[in-house]
Amino acid sequence: MMIRLENVSKWYLNDGKRSEPVLYDLSLTIPDRQFACILGPSGCGKTTLLDLVAGFITPSRGHLFFDDALIEGPGPERGVVFQDANLFPWLTVRKNVEFALRLRGVNHSAMRDTAGKYLDLVGMASYEDAFPHTLSGGMRQRTAISRVLALEPRALLMDEPFSSLDANAREHLQDELLKIWQHRQRTLIYITHSVEEAAYLADRVIVMGPSPQNIRMDMLVQSVRPRKRSSEEMRNITRELRAALDSLPCCV
Repeated sequence: MMIRLENVSKWYLNDGKRSEPVLYDLSLTIPDRQFACILGPSGCGKTTLLDLVAGFITPSRGHLFFDDALIEGPGPERGVVFQDANLFPWLTVRKNVEFALRLRGVNHSAMRDTAGKYLDLVGMASYEDAFPHTLSGGMRQRTAISRVLALEPRALLMDEPFSSLDANAREHLQDELLKIWQHRQRTLIYITHSVEEAAYLADRVIVMGPSPQNIRMDMLVQSVRPRKRSSEEMRNITRELRAALDSLPCCV
């Protein structure tokens, strides 16, 4: 067992008044090494769920656990990749990856070896001396992924990391992510609003809707890898997921 939510609710206070719950009495388990996509329209609580698992915010009610240890804040076992790469513009690609390692007190030699290993894994080793402004969006996102992987977290939490890219770059990075995941076999929670992306990437797709019933579908994707985006099997899975989304009320 890896990540577990028990009866989790989240609401906010505005001028002392409690908002409607974004998440309500949600229970969910993501087992070790599973690639789980959280799919749903804007405003249904996907990012709130990820922020809770990351430890950036705390639940209003209920508890979250990582390997049976209570999640009480961010931790090195949970690495987060955001929609924007958020690289330091004054640092090179390599220095961006080394930054968090330096904060952890990793010695210079080990830091360079680790950064080099993960830059090579994401195909960015030849750009290690480049600055972020010279890179494409996809290359910046590869660097951001490498920076998180270098910390060797046991779980990756990804919040729509490819949504700002064009279709070709997005599909290419989806394939690169699958190679990385299959190579390292970490637990992965991936937030998306794309039906096609969820069907192609995931072992499991969790369709979310507005409270009070946040989880509307929990589908295991049985299709073997490598998958073909154009296959009839993928089209059938996509249709089923889209039908679940189309049945939802607007969350915004």
